[in-house]
Amino acid sequence: MAAIELEGLTKDYGEVLANDDVTFSVERGEIFGYLGPNGAGKTTTIRTLLGLLSPTDGSARLLGHDIADEGELIEAKRRLGYLPDSPAFDETATGREVLELHASIKGDERSDELLELFDPPLDRLVRDYSRGNVRKLGLVTTFMHEPELVILDEPTGGLDPLMQHRFAEFLRDERERGVTVFFSSHILGEVRRLCDRVGIIRNGRLVTVEPVESLLDRSGKVVRLRAADPIPRDTLEIDGVHDLEATLDRGADSSRESARDDSKSTFTECTFTFTGDVNALLERLREYPLLDLSIEEAPLEDVFMRFYGGEVDGEESTAAGRQGTPTEVTDDV
Repeated sequence: MAAIELEGLTKDYGEVLANDDVTFSVERGEIFGYLGPNGAGKTTTIRTLLGLLSPTDGSARLLGHDIADEGELIEAKRRLGYLPDSPAFDETATGREVLELHASIKGDERSDELLELFDPPLDRLVRDYSRGNVRKLGLVTTFMHEPELVILDEPTGGLDPLMQHRFAEFLRDERERGVTVFFSSHILGEVRRLCDRVGIIRNGRLVTVEPVESLLDRSGKVVRLRAADPIPRDTLEIDGVHDLEATLDRGADSSRESARDDSKSTFTECTFTFTGDVNALLERLREYPLLDLSIEEAPLEDVFMRFYGGEVDGEESTAAGRQGTPTEVTDDV
């Protein structure tokens, strides 16, 4: 039985369709990344799963329990850990008092271990916490009762690089212990390091669910090269080259433009996205002396563009315009 099951989950606010017929499952013991730009509908899915929002249509189950049944949802939450995007604690309390409250409600099996790992300042008032310290306190409260399933909404916001690395190692250890982790993110590097599978959501609709390595292979690499001598443009007319931009050589009048403009041109510098066989690319370039060559993962925005085929920023702006003024809708999607 899957840890999370969604079937046709829909949330319609009238002015915006925040989730539209979303269907997928998260297997027990895996780390599942829920990926999408801000405003795509990730948080709406999470809040609906937790019973904080009522779905317009469709169904969902947590650890085998129907979220539409209050009693079953309460039973599921006993075995669940949840960290929202912006954890809200009593600002007049100290971190220690917050932990004591959570322990009294759901138990405390491992706070000592977690405090040593994440080290929030327990004797300081929450109102004096930085965003990173709030996040660290939230991580302790999320895992202190040894949940079977953990749902995390943008979990590394505010954490410094060292703490992000520590958190990543911790999540991998949790997976080895059999804990299921579902987390939303818009940071591709984070997803690459942690996830077994990912789901991508766009404007409320699920675009794909696949292993993270398949996603990275299909999204391609960003290639930048600089050559000592001019390279004919048709050298890069091979499968997998996309969005080629080059400094074209036209005597003294060289210019930065699309390499599609002149099939007979040559270049000494170029940048492109590559989804093909890297060995085939290197073989094509072998006869040319290169001064510099870098092959890197495509940024997240390029991944979205490849799946969505449209301007992500423009779509987000359009979605925001449809949402209007209700605070709940703006926060959720």
